[in-house]
Amino acid sequence: MTITIGSHIPSAELKALVNGEIKEIGVQSLLEHKKSVIFAVPGAFTATCSNDHLPSYVNQLAALKAKGIDQVICLAVNDIAVLKAWAEQHHATAIIFLADGSAALTKRMGLDIDLSDYGMGIRSKRYVMVVNNGIIKKLDIEESPGVCSISSATTLIDAL
Repeated sequence: MTITIGSHIPSAELKALVNGEIKEIGVQSLLEHKKSVIFAVPGAFTATCSNDHLPSYVNQLAALKAKGIDQVICLAVNDIAVLKAWAEQHHATAIIFLADGSAALTKRMGLDIDLSDYGMGIRSKRYVMVVNNGIIKKLDIEESPGVCSISSATTLIDAL
């Protein structure tokens, strides 16, 4: 069952890249007392994620902050070393990266997708959510993992 607006983000301890440093972090503590954007990608270094999704947030970070967003978080079912390399390649140090390597959090939220036909295994669906103090206020999930439309930063800014 897919998580819904009004739900609390489930608890999880994940590896995170925060200001270029790798840390173990509790998702609840990360979201506590903050208005956050979480966007999820099926895989770092994949075409749509690298060419469209991540760059949209890197380029629109100031506009999101101007709309009252405290932090922008990218979640992926990848390991933290891969996410660190990807963040560095895109000069995305102002974005927090969460590595849900085993897809445990993604599965608990019902936002997993089996991309085994593409050699990727279980991954996250492509989505964006606005979370206020751990509670989901907005959630937009793409129909196809290769499309970045309703989950892009530009679309989100227009909706805020």
